[in-house]
Amino acid sequence: MKVIIAEKPDQGSTLASIFKHKKQNGFIEIFPNEFFPEGAYVTWAVGHICQLVQPEKYEPSWKKWSLETLPIVPDHFAYEVTKDKVKQYAIIRKLVTDPRVKEIIHAGDAGREGELIVRNILRLTECRKPMKRLWISSLTANAIRDGFRKLLDEQETRNLYFEAYTRACADWVVGMNASRLYSLLLQKQGFSDVFSVGRVQTPTLALIVKRELEIENFKSEPFWEVLAHFKVNGKKYTGKWQNDRETRVKTKELAEKVAAFCREKPAEVSEVISERKEFLPPLLYNLSALQAEANKRFKFPPKKTLDVMQKLYQKGNVSYPRSDSRYVTKEEAAGFPEILSKLSHLKDYQPFFPLPISSILENKRYVNEKKVTDHYAIIPTEQIPNIEKLSADEQKIYDLIVRSLIAAHHHKAIAEYTTVTTLVDGRAQFISKGKVQIEEGWRKVLHQKDQDEDTALPQLSKGEQGQTVKVEVKESQTQPPKRYTEGQLITLMKTAGKHIDDKELEKILTKTEGLGTEATRAGIITMLKDRAYIEVKKNVVYATAKAKILIGAIGREILASPEMTAKWEQKLKEISEGTASPKQFMEQTKKMVYHLITTTVEQAANWAFPVEVSESFTPGKQRGRKKTFTKLGPCKKCDGSVVDKGSFYGCSNYKNNHCDFTISKKILGKAITQKNIKLLLTDGKTEVIEGFTNKDRSFNARLHYDEKEHKIKFLFESTPVK
Repeated sequence: MKVIIAEKPDQGSTLASIFKHKKQNGFIEIFPNEFFPEGAYVTWAVGHICQLVQPEKYEPSWKKWSLETLPIVPDHFAYEVTKDKVKQYAIIRKLVTDPRVKEIIHAGDAGREGELIVRNILRLTECRKPMKRLWISSLTANAIRDGFRKLLDEQETRNLYFEAYTRACADWVVGMNASRLYSLLLQKQGFSDVFSVGRVQTPTLALIVKRELEIENFKSEPFWEVLAHFKVNGKKYTGKWQNDRETRVKTKELAEKVAAFCREKPAEVSEVISERKEFLPPLLYNLSALQAEANKRFKFPPKKTLDVMQKLYQKGNVSYPRSDSRYVTKEEAAGFPEILSKLSHLKDYQPFFPLPISSILENKRYVNEKKVTDHYAIIPTEQIPNIEKLSADEQKIYDLIVRSLIAAHHHKAIAEYTTVTTLVDGRAQFISKGKVQIEEGWRKVLHQKDQDEDTALPQLSKGEQGQTVKVEVKESQTQPPKRYTEGQLITLMKTAGKHIDDKELEKILTKTEGLGTEATRAGIITMLKDRAYIEVKKNVVYATAKAKILIGAIGREILASPEMTAKWEQKLKEISEGTASPKQFMEQTKKMVYHLITTTVEQAANWAFPVEVSESFTPGKQRGRKKTFTKLGPCKKCDGSVVDKGSFYGCSNYKNNHCDFTISKKILGKAITQKNIKLLLTDGKTEVIEGFTNKDRSFNARLHYDEKEHKIKFLFESTPVK
């Protein structure tokens, strides 16, 4: 008799579904068959059933948060069963200790987290029975049968467990010590909150804060462009004046001078350069690429995409969702014709068939055994769903995956880019750019939005002459860098190597797929939201004052740098390959934590935070303590007080009398500090606030409250304020 342990209940049910079986409480009994002549039991974890124990379980004095108790480093790490999963653990324990059971089949997700989850359970149950490993990339009936036929020996994936276990212990040591260290030191500075610090979350947060500061420190400058409208042999087009290949003019006077010179002057086409560009179909999806695309198209948060993918995977419609590869092996590619043949009968995909390329078996752009890691790219399986029975979200994600496979069987897209140079009165040079789509190719499958600003140009030849019909001067402002979307954050984490100066470390981080893993990135972003480090508004990511304070305190410490992650990932990869020692890695981690505590305690005396950031800080909810609000001044509508409510300032009497007095925390791009709110409520007006931006202009003004209209208004000084 054998026990099969899956990672989740749905997966357990799917594994059992291909055999004759009977459902029991917490497990499924499989009746004797060709794979299991004596029958088998299928049971499951519920995600992470086991967790590393809290510090006080090792040493009672570690329960209190105190600098004196740091560092917290146990001699040996212990796991325990999480309270809400004790019942399922007891069922697994009973099954694996049953004398009739002679072998365990580890059927967790085929990755390091799955490896850790099931082996930790067996370790806690002290099970010493022989073990085999089921390693599959999809949950179709064929894949399950094939997986049970080709079970791996336990030692083939053992190093993956050592890596995952070492990673979990090291992350615990760093998180437990650094979070207490910064929380306690920042509390001394008046920031009463828990500041969670982690090996992956903190470098990610540092990159977000870096972008936020770039935006805040950006000084917008005006520039002008001279646009000319030409008519040459009856053909109309527009061009931008350029000087030394620069189309932006720094002064309005010069722009007007150029425009005046060019008006109603003769024009001649002096140069026409055409370049044909070919665009190959995109690679197949891995999880990060799919999360980025779903966020761009549908504004799905990365976690939502992963959750939807997991459902499709458990139904057997797509392959393993947490894959970090964008390639497949020849074995998978050989099955594409069957999958595509079934897809060709679905109404939405019929226009793309017959396929221009019947097979990509020999195409190394997609089929490359060397580039397939634990799993191949995310693809639809031969188990085609009834599309109408899928939820709206499942339909969207499934459609992206199907189209990526179909697009790989289409020809490249070809476009011609043309640059025309026009001389006005033999002196002023204008540039015009245009694009013509020659071959649509794969683009008709993926219907991507065209990112090119270039518009179509008429057919023009060198030497053609005409007239400058109209000339205009356009004023614009330089724009700050854009904030990240959630999808771009996934890509940023994956490509964090680009932010490293050391070329060797950059290579390591690029090879080890950046910050976090395919499986953990969505969770890291969710964690940053939950811990009030970031806010996501309309899919755009903002760093909070809490984030700026933490990253400001960490400064140049390795905790905020992708460099540290690069070194860790290199060592962890070596552990999974069996070439590095987990014990040695943990010793290095302990040394790093000792160094971090010593240097941070010394540096804390020199910490300084901008007043605007300090005053914008809002403490999060403290466990077991009711949230208290700082009173900033009397409400202008009732006898209540105005308090900081996190995302805005509002009346404390809202619950009692529904007083709707509120003031936004951001007005025309400027953060309104608690200090200025206090002045507004007590003195009637704020200090002069610099840098309000309305459309293309910036201005300075005070804010005041108009008692008659019950509105916040701008108050402009009659004389300049120094």
